[in-house]
Amino acid sequence: MSDEIHQARIDLAAAYRLAHTHGLSEGICNHLTLTVPGQPDKFLVISYGTHWSEVTASNLLLVSFDGEVLEGEGEVEDTAFCIHAPIHRRRPDLSCVMHTHQTQGLALTLIEGGIIEPINQNALRYYGRVAYDNDYAGVAFDAGEGERLADIMQDKSILMMSNHGVLVGGASVARAYDDLYYLERTAAAQILAMSTGRPLKRIPQEICEDTARQLTTDNMHRFANEHFMSLKRVLDRDQPDYRN
Repeated sequence: MSDEIHQARIDLAAAYRLAHTHGLSEGICNHLTLTVPGQPDKFLVISYGTHWSEVTASNLLLVSFDGEVLEGEGEVEDTAFCIHAPIHRRRPDLSCVMHTHQTQGLALTLIEGGIIEPINQNALRYYGRVAYDNDYAGVAFDAGEGERLADIMQDKSILMMSNHGVLVGGASVARAYDDLYYLERTAAAQILAMSTGRPLKRIPQEICEDTARQLTTDNMHRFANEHFMSLKRVLDRDQPDYRN
């Protein structure tokens, strides 16, 4: 195994552990996947039944776009394959795809017409980057659901899935996890503001556009990398076995 692939496994295992630590996981449901460096037609994912607190670099499965387990023990959960394989195939720019039912993000998808409102700086990280699936289609037991979601996403990297959850894609684990983490904080702040019953104070469009440009520069890629590295240092201190 190359050093690059080994590091990819470590990073994805870290993301699973961090998502559990940050309250973004849900039992043994949901899935984070990463295409393999140098092998873009294969991806890493946990085996069905694995709790996110148990994930390590070595127990991740290597899976083909046809659903064949190439390395590792266990089986691929059906919805993980049916959602992620089509999106990875259609969107090679999104090396890492994260789908969760995280509470605050999910709550926004349960509101008629619910969108991420431009009401704070964190929200502007997502300005112009979000697609909305307004038609829940049931449990994703068919790859056609992943194709449908990819159609809705088009060139966006964030998908709010009506009555279901969220999906975040990124060019790296660090970038995807950074967006996943701040998406939950953005949703939480908006829901809290909405709970007051008072009108939301939306940021003017010109400021939104200027700030969004600032937040999509190389500085944000650096920020995401530094953020993820700091979180891995916390894991190295508290849960070092994720690297095993």
